[in-house]
Amino acid sequence: MNMTTPQVARPEIVLDIAPPSESVAQRPLSTFDALYRHSGLRKVVILAVLAAIWELYGRWLDNALLFPTFLETVTAFVKGIADGVLLERAGVSLQVLLVAYGIGVTGAAVLTTVAISSRVGTDLLETLTSMFNPLPAIALLPLALIWFGLGTGSVIFVVVHSVLWAVALNTHGGFRAVSKTLRMVGQNYGLGNFALVGRILIPAAFPAILTGLKIGWAFAWRTLIAAELVFGVSSGKGGLGWFIFENRNQLETANVFAGLFFVILIGLVVENVLFAAIERRTIRRWGMQH
Repeated sequence: MNMTTPQVARPEIVLDIAPPSESVAQRPLSTFDALYRHSGLRKVVILAVLAAIWELYGRWLDNALLFPTFLETVTAFVKGIADGVLLERAGVSLQVLLVAYGIGVTGAAVLTTVAISSRVGTDLLETLTSMFNPLPAIALLPLALIWFGLGTGSVIFVVVHSVLWAVALNTHGGFRAVSKTLRMVGQNYGLGNFALVGRILIPAAFPAILTGLKIGWAFAWRTLIAAELVFGVSSGKGGLGWFIFENRNQLETANVFAGLFFVILIGLVVENVLFAAIERRTIRRWGMQH
């Protein structure tokens, strides 16, 4: 005998879910959180803290000849800008730097293009970077003096050396990191070696290339200042390095710090304005960096 259990209707359970309140996502950010999101503002705060530490240490030491305070340095810096001396010296340094940096980047582009086009080129680049990249540019100063004399040519030579290998090494590393699939796509479209580099490899490896450009810039800037400290005068004109050297000889320590302050300021502007703008328009816009 078939007996079926009668189906008893169950009362539906209704959950009383409260409507979402003005939830966390909709809640406006506090003033602190809104300001904290700006990386530029965070960096300004860090610089302000460092300046305060500098000022406090200078006041505690109380020896302007040994370590001027931040306010004394800024006063000397403003005076140098108003007199036009610092701007003139910075113009001389930047002119030499741009020439040397351009030569170095062009040489790196040629070397990496040759390296990516053939195995012999790869061996050549790897051998040259292994030989010359560890060699400090400052060690070439005596040879530069013999070959190019006392002047701009010697400075350009050592700065090109500091730029060339750093940019070439990072660029070549970026090219080698590009997937074989992308290379095969370019080859299937009939791209030759140079077209493959320009249309496939450079966009795909641009984060590594930009890193190399940044490193090359930093090496070039510090090498230039060091070279000018030694033989930075040609035709009666010297750059920021020579300005620092002259004031050190005259025991004008505040001016020495003002020159160093200007070197740092130019470095900050290039890094956080020029390279940051390139990064926003390329890497971040292409979704290659968050």
